[in-house]
Amino acid sequence: MNNKIKLAVAGAVLSAASVANAGIVIPAGDWTIDINGNVNAFAIWSDSKDTNTVTGGMANAANALEDSDFSINTGLLPSWLGFTGTTRANDLDVSFTISMQPGASTTTPLGGGGGNENRQAFVTFGDKSWGTVKVGKDLGIFASTAILNDMTLLGVGSQGVVGTSGGTTTTLGGIGTGYIYADWKGQISYTTPNMNGFQATIGIVQPYDATTAGTTATVVSATKFKCLVNG
Repeated sequence: MNNKIKLAVAGAVLSAASVANAGIVIPAGDWTIDINGNVNAFAIWSDSKDTNTVTGGMANAANALEDSDFSINTGLLPSWLGFTGTTRANDLDVSFTISMQPGASTTTPLGGGGGNENRQAFVTFGDKSWGTVKVGKDLGIFASTAILNDMTLLGVGSQGVVGTSGGTTTTLGGIGTGYIYADWKGQISYTTPNMNGFQATIGIVQPYDATTAGTTATVVSATKFKCLVNG
């Protein structure tokens, strides 16, 4: 739940961005509905000394045809609109979260759109005495802590593949220059209760197998499961 809270409140971006924040709590019978989000946009200029693709990496030159590039885009944390409902029923804390992330960039003149994502759609249930189970799509378990604690979460970080040739939803922060991307994956996970400061998450997540390396990798569904533990 801490990861969800960090994402929900991380709209207070640096002064280099234009920002609008929202957080509305609405009682609805036995449920409490939280509507939260942020809007941010950065003017990004990058100067790359090397236009070669990093094999298996994301932190590549912004434009393969030039050594510099300019774009207006969201930061590592995208613009965000999320809906979370919570209640207590049958001695369980029950919650659902659904969110959407519109990008600020466009790929072609008069093209409109830009990158748009739906990163979260999950339910949780549990109790502080024995832990919490999550089912649905959310940030992956492995390497998620590094991303959520990244000092560039509220800023831009590495531009990577984003730019006039990209048009994806966000920039990369430190992803590809120090740690991998946890991605937003279908999962069934269990988080233990806090035991004197120790807490761990174990889960089964949707695996991906890249058939080629680099930014043009083709991703196919695998027939196996991956079990990840994060403490």
